[in-house]
Amino acid sequence: MKHIGLQSSRSRSIRVLCMGAVAWSCMPALAAGDPAAADAAARHQRERAVCTSGQSNQERATCLREASAAYAQMRKGGVQEHDMAFEQNAQRRCQALPNDDRRACLARMQGHGSSSGSVSGGGIYRELVTTEVAAPTVAQPAAQVPLAAPK
Repeated sequence: MKHIGLQSSRSRSIRVLCMGAVAWSCMPALAAGDPAAADAAARHQRERAVCTSGQSNQERATCLREASAAYAQMRKGGVQEHDMAFEQNAQRRCQALPNDDRRACLARMQGHGSSSGSVSGGGIYRELVTTEVAAPTVAQPAAQVPLAAPK
């Protein structure tokens, strides 16, 4: 009996993978006319690649299922609200900083610079290196001291 349950689980996994492969192969055709749909399809393909490479913190089947659900939600327009809330949250965190630092913070949140780390590893480190050119300094002439007259 255990063998039958194992076979059923395998065939279910194969069916899920086949359905995913069919959906994945149709995405470029579906997204050809709409830039937003093309972005959603590209994001879905990246998420699936993370799932299949094992870089996700989830089991492969769970990761693929959630990536497909997120893609379906994106096509309906529901994920945009989440993305907007994420962007607003990032802007609120940067508002507490002084003006120059705030601009750099917002640039990092928009993807400028580099990032490393992961949430599961304890956090994401974002770095943006900027070069500032110092203002040229004008040399002040030395103060002239009157010379003493010869005696």
